[in-house]
Amino acid sequence: MADDTPKTWWGRLLPDPTTERPRVDDTSVSRGMRIAAAWSWRILVVAGAIALLVWLIVQLRLIVIPLLIAILVSSLLHPVVRFLVKHRWPKGLAVAAAMVGALAVVSGLLYLAISQIYAQFDSVKDRSLQAFTDFKQFLLDSPMHITEAQLNDFVSQAWNSVQQDGQVLVSGALSLGSTLGHVVTGLFLTLFCLLFILIDGKTIWKWTVRIFPKRARPAVDGAGQAGWATLGNYARTQILVASIDAVGIGLGAFLLGVPLAIPVAVLVLLGSFIPIVGAVVTGAVAVFLALVYNGPVIALLMLIVVLVVQQVEGHVLQPLIMGTAVKVHPLAVVLAVAGGTMVAGIPGALFAVPVVAVINVMAHYISSGTWRTPGALPTAFNVDGIWHTVPSTRPGFKKAQVPEPHD
Repeated sequence: MADDTPKTWWGRLLPDPTTERPRVDDTSVSRGMRIAAAWSWRILVVAGAIALLVWLIVQLRLIVIPLLIAILVSSLLHPVVRFLVKHRWPKGLAVAAAMVGALAVVSGLLYLAISQIYAQFDSVKDRSLQAFTDFKQFLLDSPMHITEAQLNDFVSQAWNSVQQDGQVLVSGALSLGSTLGHVVTGLFLTLFCLLFILIDGKTIWKWTVRIFPKRARPAVDGAGQAGWATLGNYARTQILVASIDAVGIGLGAFLLGVPLAIPVAVLVLLGSFIPIVGAVVTGAVAVFLALVYNGPVIALLMLIVVLVVQQVEGHVLQPLIMGTAVKVHPLAVVLAVAGGTMVAGIPGALFAVPVVAVINVMAHYISSGTWRTPGALPTAFNVDGIWHTVPSTRPGFKKAQVPEPHD
């Protein structure tokens, strides 16, 4: 016989487990608030994962930076290796020829610039001191009524600041050996990674794809191919734009009679890989040399040349050349460079734009949904009105059906 007596605990009725528990009244929470809460915790999880990833990258920067450099350079050398292999070169010989050729070009440019700077270093130093003396005399003769005692006090304060920071300078000098060791280690690690990416990149990528679940592998594989194509387009286009900038500013310096025109052109070529910041710094160097050697009039003309070249790059070359290769809004470029600089300094500024471009294209590819076609890889996808081609690297795959560009 069942016991129907209500169970109590210190005089309080306990809930009957056989009856259904009353539902929580959700009418007190609006639908918009529930949606906002659902989005909020998901955004917090994603933000936490991104923050953890950035933290790991910063901690492992001595490994990540050489790897990123190797990937960027391999996107440039891969077409060369593929061309040589197509013309019946052995794979190892083709990779060796591409790497040696790239090292020869970069080393030649650096040697040309450094040798000329070293040959005229004393002249630049003397000219800089003379320019400082002339500027000091200009201030003394100006209507601002600055006295020599005030200038001497300012110089003395600046010197005292340098002496107070001497400990920092000494510690930096002591750490120079460690820094050089990191640079040499990073250089060898970059060459090592570059060698294996060029030799066995497909196998490495297939192993990476197999890490993901089976259902996600088609999307990851296609997105990776799309990102690789975009990275190659970005690197080749950036070299073209940087070369045009270097020729324009170097030729302007040569015609105006500014010394060290070739080193200035090399600095512009290398600095142009850092968007916005590199152009400003290298342009300032050209204007400074013109001011020291040729006076304010030539310096003003050099400044005009630098501004014209940069305006042509920003309003003609970037939209026409870079815009067709990588679709990234200028605001995104500025924010990416600023964020990359804050997080990782010069390497962050260097890799900010290609990373954003690759992520943008991969996200658009995955959201397009063409990877859902069984056994197919898309040959094109749309990003903000621009169609990007993705050449299939694996035989036996049928082409996915993609809409025509006019759709």
